[in-house]
Amino acid sequence: MQFTAKQISDFLSGTVEGDETITVTELSKIEEGKKGTLCFLSNRKYENYIYSTNASVVIVGLDFVPAQAITCTLVKVKDPYSAFSVLLEKYNEVLNQTSEKTGIEQPSFVHPSAKIGKNVFIGAFTYIDADVVIGDNTKVLQQVHIGSDSKIGTGCTFHPGVKIYNRSVIGNGVVIHSNTVIGSDGFGFAPQPDGTYSKIAQIGNVVIENNVEIGANTAIDRATMGSTFIRKGSKLDNLIQIAHNVEIGENTVVAAQAGISGSSKIGERSVVGGQVGIAGHLSLARGTQIGAQAGINFNITEENKQWHGTPAQPLRDWMRASVLFKHLPGIEKRITKLEAEITAKLQS
Repeated sequence: MQFTAKQISDFLSGTVEGDETITVTELSKIEEGKKGTLCFLSNRKYENYIYSTNASVVIVGLDFVPAQAITCTLVKVKDPYSAFSVLLEKYNEVLNQTSEKTGIEQPSFVHPSAKIGKNVFIGAFTYIDADVVIGDNTKVLQQVHIGSDSKIGTGCTFHPGVKIYNRSVIGNGVVIHSNTVIGSDGFGFAPQPDGTYSKIAQIGNVVIENNVEIGANTAIDRATMGSTFIRKGSKLDNLIQIAHNVEIGENTVVAAQAGISGSSKIGERSVVGGQVGIAGHLSLARGTQIGAQAGINFNITEENKQWHGTPAQPLRDWMRASVLFKHLPGIEKRITKLEAEITAKLQS
């Protein structure tokens, strides 16, 4: 794959500063750039690399003005990070060669009642159950299971090993990575007088709206009744647990190893850091930002607020408290000494 700086600029609706005819064949990080590679500069703390990189072409912002001489050609765009991500996606499609695949590989099983759209690819060892509907241009890679009565939109990609339980509803442009499970039973058990637990049937489903991406080894439980919702535009990392009847708001991002307990609702455009734990039956306001390893056990009603710590507290409070943490041993010694002095004076 070879492109000129001019072709890249035209594709990204940018402008070229330098040699329009210079060609690139690979993508790279700016600090590892070499001749024939394309990279980008978005975060200005990496600006020093643009003066030493051997990359042929660098994507930069419209307002970038070099402070020193550079040897690379610049492609100026409005948002270099987003522009480079578009190129990464196209490059990935070429490498994986999935975008052009169609048809049904064998061995696989597609139930006669299933409805398969145009230009769909179904990989080997995949099982498509009864009354499944799969929209046009969707790619179902190897060893995927799609349960009965599930509805899959257009332009989706399910990577190898994805398991989708029955009656799941998945919108358009959804990407689900390997070994993720959609629609497994919610964790519902009723305690009995003899100390045992009786399973509560989970008769709901999972609804994933348009343009959601879900990482590998994530589990999203079906609702006890009704639906577990992942609203449009949300991005979920690897190794996340989302319990029954949870609702993830539009354009929310959740990092790895987070756990969201049953029936909690997260507002749109929220950010949930890695290893965050959210208790059940809670409501988190729009734009809530939760730092890594925080624990949430209360409703959050104020929008666009940052929370850290366990139990969580507003960011400024947590920062003040964290400054004191390292001084606690010394404070304890001072208090112990003062107590001893007071006791000695009282006894004298």
